[in-house]
Amino acid sequence: MVYSKLNVLHWHIVDEQSFPLEIPSYPKLSNGAYSYSEKYTINDAIHIVQYAEKRGVNVLAEIDVPGHAGSWGVGYPSLWPSATCQQPLDVSNDFTFKVIDGILSDFSKVFKFKFVHLGGDEVDTSCWTTTPRIKSWLVQHGMNESDAYRYFVLKAQKIAISHGYEIINWEETFNNFGDKLDRKTVVHNWLGGGVAEKVVSAGLRCIVSNQDKWYLDHLDATWEGFYMNEPLTNIYNPEQQKLILGGEVCMWGEHIDASDIQQTIWPRAAAAAERLWTPVEKLAKDTTAVTARLAHFRCLLNERGVAAAPLAGYGRTAPSEPGSCVRQ
Repeated sequence: MVYSKLNVLHWHIVDEQSFPLEIPSYPKLSNGAYSYSEKYTINDAIHIVQYAEKRGVNVLAEIDVPGHAGSWGVGYPSLWPSATCQQPLDVSNDFTFKVIDGILSDFSKVFKFKFVHLGGDEVDTSCWTTTPRIKSWLVQHGMNESDAYRYFVLKAQKIAISHGYEIINWEETFNNFGDKLDRKTVVHNWLGGGVAEKVVSAGLRCIVSNQDKWYLDHLDATWEGFYMNEPLTNIYNPEQQKLILGGEVCMWGEHIDASDIQQTIWPRAAAAAERLWTPVEKLAKDTTAVTARLAHFRCLLNERGVAAAPLAGYGRTAPSEPGSCVRQ
């Protein structure tokens, strides 16, 4: 990241499958890790943050709520709607929000970046309406599923704000109730084009990660596509342009591990980095003008021990034949 001047590491710490970070306030949460040996201690997290800071990189921590949270209930089953319907987190249970508060309290001692990411994407609320206890709570409070989703996100936002954070949420929160979000919310665009311009028109800040261009786990997304992706598409007002905080390339972990992560990320992430750091008037209009220097950069990464893949072909494709590093 430092070599290409990417300066924020977005750490999507927890998801449906695993809760790998030990949380002192609620130590049983990490029972949801893949295994006892596949956990991060708080000291591990502190070391990661300090290591990054020394290199000019901020660490953005994410807990994705209320969806993508099935792993939370391994240690605390009451966070599940039921044993057979395990996510999203139980919106009717005060304990759910006490746990979120505890996590963010512990985060505030470790993750000093001013932002925290609260997720909010891909929330399937069917467990709330099929669990009798939660369904009764919804009726009692005059809520439907959409209301409860909004209630959960906004309550989590208030908790994060109480710990001194500014909030980032995935774009579904904006798409569903953008006018209700805290006005300092940063909306993280991922579903596709056209969202960023709506976000800034509403006066909110935005991060661009449109999946068709900047998702590294999409192996058919070429470096040329990474380079040519423009976060400011259809945003011409200078004041609105300032609301685009930047862009992010996303490396999701379903189909990678330590054996292939580097060549899946590099050199495509570097193509996006040049796009983000270069004034529009100096950007190459044709990627053929970029090929030579990106190939050279890829070879320098290899020399420094980073297993960056060849430029030719799709993500993490092996060299097609013997030859010079700069020609692969």
